[in-house]
Amino acid sequence: MLSLCGFVFLLFILNLVFPLPDKIEYSTIITDNKGEVIHAFLTRDEQWRMKTELNEISPLLRKTIVQKEDKYFYYHYGINPVAVVRAFVMNIFKMKRTSGASTITMQVAKMLEPKRRTFPNKMVEMFRSLQLEWKYSKDEILQLYLNLVPYGSNIEGVKSASILYFGKNPDHLSLAEITALSIIPNRPSSLVMGKSNAEIVAQRNKWLNRFAEEKIFTQKEIEDALAEPLTAKRLVVPKLMPQFSYKLKQTGDVNIHSTIDLNTQQKTEKLVEDYVRSLKLSGINNACAIIIDNEKHKVIAYVGSGNFKDTTDGGQVNGAAAVRQPGSTLKPLLYGLCFDEGLLTPKKIMNDVPVNYAGYAPENYDKNFNGPVTVEFALEHSLNIPAVKALNMLGKEKMIDVLSKTGFKQIQSKQKSLGLSLILGGCGTTLEQLTGLYSSFATGGVYYKPSFIAEDSLFQQRRVLSADAAYMITDILSRINRPDFPIHWEATAKLPRIAWKTGTSYGRRDAWSIGYNKKYTVGIWVGNFSGKGCAGLSGAETATPLLFRIFNTLDYDADREWFSPPKDLEQRMVCSETGMLPADHCTNLVLDYFIAGISSTQTCNNLVEISVSPDEKISYCKSCEPANGFKRKSYKLIAPELQNWMQVNSIAFEMIPPHNPACEKIFKEGVPNITSPVNGTEYLISKKDPEPLQLVCETANDVSRVYWYINNKFYKTTEAGTKQFFVPQEGTVKISCTDDKGRNRDIKISVKYVDL
Repeated sequence: MLSLCGFVFLLFILNLVFPLPDKIEYSTIITDNKGEVIHAFLTRDEQWRMKTELNEISPLLRKTIVQKEDKYFYYHYGINPVAVVRAFVMNIFKMKRTSGASTITMQVAKMLEPKRRTFPNKMVEMFRSLQLEWKYSKDEILQLYLNLVPYGSNIEGVKSASILYFGKNPDHLSLAEITALSIIPNRPSSLVMGKSNAEIVAQRNKWLNRFAEEKIFTQKEIEDALAEPLTAKRLVVPKLMPQFSYKLKQTGDVNIHSTIDLNTQQKTEKLVEDYVRSLKLSGINNACAIIIDNEKHKVIAYVGSGNFKDTTDGGQVNGAAAVRQPGSTLKPLLYGLCFDEGLLTPKKIMNDVPVNYAGYAPENYDKNFNGPVTVEFALEHSLNIPAVKALNMLGKEKMIDVLSKTGFKQIQSKQKSLGLSLILGGCGTTLEQLTGLYSSFATGGVYYKPSFIAEDSLFQQRRVLSADAAYMITDILSRINRPDFPIHWEATAKLPRIAWKTGTSYGRRDAWSIGYNKKYTVGIWVGNFSGKGCAGLSGAETATPLLFRIFNTLDYDADREWFSPPKDLEQRMVCSETGMLPADHCTNLVLDYFIAGISSTQTCNNLVEISVSPDEKISYCKSCEPANGFKRKSYKLIAPELQNWMQVNSIAFEMIPPHNPACEKIFKEGVPNITSPVNGTEYLISKKDPEPLQLVCETANDVSRVYWYINNKFYKTTEAGTKQFFVPQEGTVKISCTDDKGRNRDIKISVKYVDL
C-alpha cells in the first residue's frame, strides 16, 4: 500500500516537473452555414493540421480506428501490460522487433513529443501515456490521436486527410474510406493517395477481411466496402472569401462555422466583380457589399472588394471593414431620434436657408437653398442644412451616444472633437457598421449586432428608435419619386419593394447605398481604396444600381409582406405651412403621422395680428397703441433667416410696418444677428492683396434699415438684408449693428496681416 502511494506521489511530482507538452496549434478552418469548408489556413509550421471535434468522430470512425489500432483502448490506462509482455517475449525470441506494444495513448504521446526509438525514450513515452490518461478522457485521447496522426507530406489528422483527399468532413466518411485512411499512417511516405491507390486498396481490403473474420461489421457492410472504388487524390484546400476568412481567423477559434450562405455569397461576388469592371473606365476601381438576414440577424454575404486578385487598387484590402466618411447616410437615424424626442414629425416645416453656427456654414450638395421644406422632403432630397438644424435641436451628444452603442468605434474615440458636421459625414464609419445600423430600421428600431458565427444565439441588442419612428423613416425612404433614384436604371419592374438611403462623402471619395426590406438589409460602398475621388462618383448614380441588382437577385419579383404601421402610431391633420396643429386661420391642411404623448401639440402660430396706423406705415405695441385712429391687420411671421432668403430670391412678402418711433419701450427680442464676420474668429489677411470682409446680419421682418459701426465709429447704413464690405485694421476689431428700432448687437474679431 505504501509503495503504491509512493508511486502515485512520484508520478504527481514528475507531472509537475515535466508537464505534458500538449499545446497543439491547429489550422483555422472557416465553413459556411451548411458546414462546407470555404477557407483554411496553414499552421505556423506550414502543416495542414485541422482539428477534429468530438462531434465529428462518428461511431463508424471510432469503431474502425479502435479496432485496428488498439482494440483494448477503453480497458487500459494508457499502457497495455499484456501487449508489453507479448512484445517483449517475441522480440527476445526473434532477436529483433517483431511486435509493438504501443496503445493509441502511447502513439499520441509519441506524436506530441517525437523521439528516437530507444528503451529510455520508450519509458518516457509510457510516462507521458499515464499523464494523458490522468488529464484526458478516453474520447479526448482518441480525438488527439485523430488530430495528430500523419498522412504524409504536410497533412496531419484525419480531418485534414478527409478534406484534402475526399473533400468531405470525417463524419461523412464511409467504412472503405476510413479503412483506407487508417493504413496510411503506417507508411505515410510510400502510401500516397492519388499515386499508390492500388496498393492502398490491397491493404484496405486486407483489413476489411480481417474485420469480417472478427465479425466487427456485418457481411453486407464488408461487401459494400470491398466493392467501393478508391479514386481519391490530393485536392486543393478551398480559398474562398479571403478577406472575410482572415477577419474570422482573428477570433482565435480553429473551427469557425460562419453564417455565410455560399450560394448567395458567390452570386453577390459575381455581381460586384462585373459591376466594378464596368466602372473602371470612369476611374472607379472597387466596391464592397454586405447582406444581413434581418430575421436571423446574421451576415449571409460579405464581399470585401471587387476582386481579391486585382492589385490595381488594393483588391486584397477588406473595404467592408475600412473606415470611410459616411456622407448623408446617418440622416435617417437623426430624424428618427428627433421624432422620438417630439422635436419633429414628417410634415414639420424647416427652413432650408443659409445658416452659420459659430463659423460652421453648411451647404447643400447642389449649393442651392429650397426655403421652407417638410422633414420628409429634406430626407428624400438629402438636404444638409435641415439635417444640421435637426442635430442642433437634438444635441450632438444624443446622436453620439446612440452611434457609440451601435458599434461605431470611431465615434467613441473622437466624440469630444465632433461638431454639427457629424451628420454630414464628419465622422468615420465602416460598411459593416452602417449596414448593421440600417438593419435596425427593419426590426422595429431594435439594433441587433450582426453575427458572423452560426453558433451565436445571444445577440447584443439595443433599442435605437421606437417602432413608430422606425416606421416613419421606412415610409419616407421607400418612396421612389425622389432625386436619388438612378437615372439609368432598368429592370425595376420586378425589383422588390425596399427602403434605401444614399450618401456621398466630401470630395466624392465614397459612394454609399444602404437598403432594406423585412427579410434583408444590403449595404453597398463604391469608390477607390486609395481614397482618390472621382467626379462621377455618387451614392445615387454609382452605388444604388448595384444595390438594386443585388436585391433583384435576392428577392426577384418577390411579393413579400411590407412593414405595417405600429398600432399606437396615429395620424392627424396639420397646417401645410408649418406642420403644426391647425389654428383658425389655417386653410391648407395635410395628413401627418405623430407619436401620441410625444409629438408636439403646439398650434400653428405663423400669423400674428398687429395694430397699425390707417396708412399701414407704422405699427404699435401694447405700450404705445393709441386710444383710437388705428386698425388691426394680420401678418405672416417670417423668421429673419427666411426673410433674407426670400429677398435674395426676389420672393415677395408683406413686411410688418416699422414700429412707432415715438415708443420708448426697449425691445428684448428681434436683436440683429451678425452672421458675417463670425464673432471671436481670427482672420488672416494678405498684406500684398488685402481682401475686404463681408458684413451680413439677420433682422426681424419689421426692420427696414440697419446701421453699421466699426470700433464705435459709424461706417454705413443700408437696407436690411443687404451685404456690405470693409477692410479692417490689424488687431481687435469691434463691429456693431443697430436696426431702425434701436436694437443693437456687438461682436469682436481679431485681424492679422500676413505674407500670403
